[in-house]
Amino acid sequence: MSQFTVRGRFRSRDGYRTFNKEIEAENENVAREYALSRFGSEHGLKRMQIELDEVSER
Repeated sequence: MSQFTVRGRFRSRDGYRTFNKEIEAENENVAREYALSRFGSEHGLKRMQIELDEVSER
């Protein structure tokens, strides 16, 4: 498994908030899906409210 850094922003009540998240995944697509599902469940967001700007391998 590889380490990925996912950067992006999500819509909150006060506008947009940025985030950087370290994720361990098999490939970039899996890291992208994991980030979307995790932010959706933790913050009650839909996928269209989350924007991923960059997914890079460490």
